[in-house]
Amino acid sequence: MAQDNKKQVEEITDMEVDFAKWFTDVCKKAELIDYSSIKGMFIYRPYGYAIWENIQHTLDAEFKKYGHENVYLPMLIPESLLQKEKDHVEGFAPECAWVTMGGSEELEERYCIRPTSETLFCEHFKNVIHSYRDLPKLYNQWCSVLRWEKTSRPFLRHREFLWQEGHTMHANSEEAREETQRMLNVYADFMENVLAMPVVKGRKTDKEKFNGAEETYTVECMMHDKKALQGGTSHYFGDGFAKAFNITFAGKDNQPHFPHQTSWGVSTRLIGGIIMTHGDNNGLVLPPRIAPTQVIVIPVAQHKEGVIEANQAIVDRLTAAGLRVKMDASEQSPGWKFAEYEMKGVPLRLELGPKDIEKNQCVLVRRDSGEKVFVSLDNIEQTVADMLDSIHDSLYAKAKKNLDDNTFAAYSLEEAKAIQEEKGGLIKTMWCGNLECELKMKEEAGMSSRCIPFAQENLGETCPICGKPAKHMVYWGVAY
Repeated sequence: MAQDNKKQVEEITDMEVDFAKWFTDVCKKAELIDYSSIKGMFIYRPYGYAIWENIQHTLDAEFKKYGHENVYLPMLIPESLLQKEKDHVEGFAPECAWVTMGGSEELEERYCIRPTSETLFCEHFKNVIHSYRDLPKLYNQWCSVLRWEKTSRPFLRHREFLWQEGHTMHANSEEAREETQRMLNVYADFMENVLAMPVVKGRKTDKEKFNGAEETYTVECMMHDKKALQGGTSHYFGDGFAKAFNITFAGKDNQPHFPHQTSWGVSTRLIGGIIMTHGDNNGLVLPPRIAPTQVIVIPVAQHKEGVIEANQAIVDRLTAAGLRVKMDASEQSPGWKFAEYEMKGVPLRLELGPKDIEKNQCVLVRRDSGEKVFVSLDNIEQTVADMLDSIHDSLYAKAKKNLDDNTFAAYSLEEAKAIQEEKGGLIKTMWCGNLECELKMKEEAGMSSRCIPFAQENLGETCPICGKPAKHMVYWGVAY
């Protein structure tokens, strides 16, 4: 490794030494994020925001396949409106930020800066839903929300963060529940097929479900440090919000009915998940399908005649093939460039110099494995596309192995606690369904319930915490 390359890499703390510091180093040095003068509020730098734009572009297209339309509602919620759904407002009350002044005048009513938008959507739905012909209403909003977190970390916990929140209304519970499952599957497919992040799908316990929801479903992911990350959630509200806001529609029987509601969302914490799933001690490692730059082209001996032009020709060919490509013809040394784009996690590096041009070949270097191969420039478009797919598959397989190798069965509270202390990871046990046992697992083993997985296993007939008959298998873990 060139000396300037080595120096730059040494600026990142090894994840084995201090995982939290490693994560922050990558966020800063890969130029994803910066700190602002307001505690808990971060600046998304162009490279970090570009990742979010790619997430947004891909998911937005998926939502629209199912008929969802984008809308935008106000960021302020009157306190009187927020109070209409008791469970909902109680859950968010500690994190609410309030506007009390308009200019130099005190407002007659406080306004909450949206922590989420269910109440605003319900106010709107009441005005636009009158008949069964108006249903379903399939809305999505891309926006920021504000939650006054006591502690913050880049991407994982911001006071203000970016997300999408889907809000839909349906004529009956069957349609709403189908929507809830459909959108959970959209998230799971996106995380696995685009972000190369394997997931565990399941239902949250009543303790962990969203405030005001009847059922909450989740996709849970595992990070390098064996902690869990909730990647996205989908909620079935039943008709509770509709009743609280008096939203009714005339059914085919010409009688009034309450519609059934869902909401679902993912946020910029997915970027934190990408970092902690795929990154290494040399920096960021981006899955090709989400990377702002999929291929970085580095001219070798670029001062020699025809080298820049030959590299630009390759850039043009790959760009025309639909790939996201960038060439660095700056005056920086090759070693600096190699380290820079390694740090930024660009999936594939293409090197082309005078000798390569003579041989009608180039060098391809994979970010995930460091493998270096010489390939023909003939059909370079397909060669690069195939290698990017191979990188995706390799990243997914590595992450899946991490998930599988660090998921353990336990048959007693003591065993679950010992496994978590010694190995970390996800721990699956049977569970009676009682809150007391869930709280005891948290108190004694430090783990929260992550989900009741759809893929159930029979690990015994009794709850390992209390000895009573078991109802479900549950995943437990320490989570971000």
